[in-house]
Amino acid sequence: MKELDLNNIPKHIAIIMDGNGRWAKQQGKMRIFGHKSGVRAVRRSVSYACQIGVQALTLYAFSSENWNRPEQEVNALMTLFMQALDLEVKKLHKNNIKLKVLGDISGFSPKLQEKIARAETLTANNDSLTLNIAANYGGCWDIVQATRQIAQQVKDGSLTISEITEELFQRNLVTKEQPPVDLLIRTSGEQRISNFLLWQIAYAELYFSHVLWPDFNEQEFNRAIYVYQQRERRFGTS
Repeated sequence: MKELDLNNIPKHIAIIMDGNGRWAKQQGKMRIFGHKSGVRAVRRSVSYACQIGVQALTLYAFSSENWNRPEQEVNALMTLFMQALDLEVKKLHKNNIKLKVLGDISGFSPKLQEKIARAETLTANNDSLTLNIAANYGGCWDIVQATRQIAQQVKDGSLTISEITEELFQRNLVTKEQPPVDLLIRTSGEQRISNFLLWQIAYAELYFSHVLWPDFNEQEFNRAIYVYQQRERRFGTS
């Protein structure tokens, strides 16, 4: 693996985990087999992020558009999500990792909502890494829900229009006080943002990997960060 500059590690990395279905097809398996294999790639990525000192890792697990997939696949994904919460949360807590689920969780079953709440409560005070799982999430939805919160504060008289700033808007997004995304990775060779963290990636560096998500490992993660470190981030100053 490439030797990284540990003084220049992205504070916040976001990953669009793409390619589970294509990976399963290559194996002659059903799509859910690819999603299950993708869970192992999640474990590897979380472990590596902790190892190199990333502050926040956001994984795009289920978009608001994914409800349009076949019912059998959606049901299987919901079951896999619940199983992952049951199996992984104690490990996350043991490793001092905070878990946050970003998205409109009201769209999930009461049982899944309860599991999410328990997991977030258990890990709330951990501070090694914040692991965000974007589920029933969309960047446009995030901006709209933040706007509604701010509008309600103005209506209630607790906020004036002149007090609305970028910083205040950021605090009303689901990522709240977390740093903006420094590096956005998408696997499987696709080069789209797909309605992911639209506000938070305003100045993110983009890295598109041809590796399908279940094959994404420490070496490919390392390569993405190495490429990030070779870039000059100017934030519009020159």
